[in-house]
Amino acid sequence: MLFETIVVGPLGVNCFILGDKQSNEGMIVDPGADCEMVLAAVSHFGIKVKYIVNTHGHFDHIGCNRSLKEKTGAQLLAHKEDVPFLVNAARSAQKYGLTVENSPEPDAFLTDGMKLELGRRVIEVLHTPGHTQGGCCLYLANEKLLISGDTLFADSVGRTDLPGGSHEQLIQSIKTKLMPLPDDTVVWPGHGPSSTIGQERSFNPYLNE
Repeated sequence: MLFETIVVGPLGVNCFILGDKQSNEGMIVDPGADCEMVLAAVSHFGIKVKYIVNTHGHFDHIGCNRSLKEKTGAQLLAHKEDVPFLVNAARSAQKYGLTVENSPEPDAFLTDGMKLELGRRVIEVLHTPGHTQGGCCLYLANEKLLISGDTLFADSVGRTDLPGGSHEQLIQSIKTKLMPLPDDTVVWPGHGPSSTIGQERSFNPYLNE
């Protein structure tokens, strides 16, 4: 399996490129900025992008949705609760002195338990509201890999002081959806370094309050 991380934009978002090497089907997760760099990576790996997936709708994670959708023909997927963030991204970014294109609406909505297929690879959607109401994680059981968006970070959790956020809900999402995963599952968050479920279960201060 192909798995590549590209750090994009001024807020340092982890954009992920996944691909099944047999079928050459691929997925881009959270293309927040630096569209040409992301496209160059896709071209380098020779994958056909089947899906563009947003773990949530904040502007720093969705800035290349429109450009990449137009250039790859891929389906755009996000949770329905976060559509208002997608279509109003330019206004949200402006508050931080940044420029981002509004995203098109998703072609289909992510739902809890939904399975996305890339050739032989299966990616399960876990709805984990709290950072936003539409926040989702992507779990690849066979690869022992979790893309956690801004839900869970190494030794931290997503902020909940933005519209639609709830700290209590976020912790509940993490404890019920993510902590049951195997200890050796590698966690790749929306910002910063990777971790493991075991590491976070044992040492994350927000989960052991």
